[in-house]
Amino acid sequence: MSKAPFITVEGPIGVGKTSLAKAISEQFGYHLLKEIVDENPFLGKFYENIEEWSFQTEMFFLCNRYKQLEDIDRDFIKKQKPVVADYHILKNLIFAERTLKEQQYKKYLKIYDILTEDMPQPNVIIYLNASLDTLLQRIEMRGREFEKNIDPTYLKQLSTAYEQTMALFEKSNPHIPVLRFNGDQLDFVQKKEDLNYILMQLENVLKRSQL
Repeated sequence: MSKAPFITVEGPIGVGKTSLAKAISEQFGYHLLKEIVDENPFLGKFYENIEEWSFQTEMFFLCNRYKQLEDIDRDFIKKQKPVVADYHILKNLIFAERTLKEQQYKKYLKIYDILTEDMPQPNVIIYLNASLDTLLQRIEMRGREFEKNIDPTYLKQLSTAYEQTMALFEKSNPHIPVLRFNGDQLDFVQKKEDLNYILMQLENVLKRSQL
């Protein structure tokens, strides 16, 4: 490939996406794109009452991520400047499908398809997963106020949905490398050797893909 690297890091809540994306940005000198989370005014209410606040929450995320990627495409991707993001826009469907009512999801999907039809696609994906216990532990450690009421059952469902979605993505997009890492086995935040291992694997993929 002759395109500049556009790497996305994905995985369920608490798995360490932002930490790894930041480390990749610092190691390779890539622009870091971080998703807007804390700024979502509906998120705290969402974790208290998912059914009541799901549509507002998901629409806020979709519109903001669309604007972010639109800016990134204009200012970086089209100018051949490397980018690493701590999310893939596909995550919107994972969350929306689990939280929205059927009619809401149908409307949401129409809007999603319109907004993402010409959106830039990553050329490398890093997928992180971990057990429910590990995710809950890391969520507690980072201490976000709005995540205190997160339902472990909801988190487990999300993890399962991520596994299914990534399997389908790999099948449908064999040309896009997906690097998988298990957060139970690798603690890239606390252990430098684990981080170096992930960075080495990524560097090998970038070299093979000529990015």
